[in-house]
Amino acid sequence: MDRRVIVYIDGFNLYHAIDNLRQPHLKWVDLRSLSQSLLRKGEVLKAVKYFSAHATWKSDAVARHYAYVAALKARGCEVILGQFKGKPRKCNACGTKWMAHEEKETDVQIAAHMVSDALRGETDRLVLISADTDLSPPIKMIAAHAPRCEVFVAAPPKRHALCRALGPKLELSAARIAKNLLPASIQTGPAKTVHRPTQYDPPNS
Repeated sequence: MDRRVIVYIDGFNLYHAIDNLRQPHLKWVDLRSLSQSLLRKGEVLKAVKYFSAHATWKSDAVARHYAYVAALKARGCEVILGQFKGKPRKCNACGTKWMAHEEKETDVQIAAHMVSDALRGETDRLVLISADTDLSPPIKMIAAHAPRCEVFVAAPPKRHALCRALGPKLELSAARIAKNLLPASIQTGPAKTVHRPTQYDPPNS
């Protein structure tokens, strides 16, 4: 029987790592195809879980994110959204005040899904794409209470050295991501199509 694999993707952690590569077209990555590329012989992809939140105060960015989320859903990814909450900030030097935004719930959601799936025997190998070391405790809990479930951490591009506490086994490369991009247009429902944002057009397209 094939071993079942569930992939858990820390959306903003991966997004910011790709953003640092200065190759915007890589942001249009097909997470289901990317997850398939991480499978071993004798494994089957049971689910791809994408965790993120909409930055609703950024009109252009959130429009692109809505399009991306719709595309991921059309590809069969499960999307679990948290939220941003405002947090007042003040400059101690000049007294200027402003409202900052902090992403909430994402790492907790990832941890909860990982531990729940592992303890209920829903997966034989759990693949986490993140460099967030706050996810170390759930990994340790799984190792202690569901040792038959293998945890495999794939660090986002250029983040391997930043997440050694997670014990990453692999670092995603720009080349791997480039081989797993979504098409320019994706049908998301009857008479509904989402189009790749022009900011994400590949070079020389």
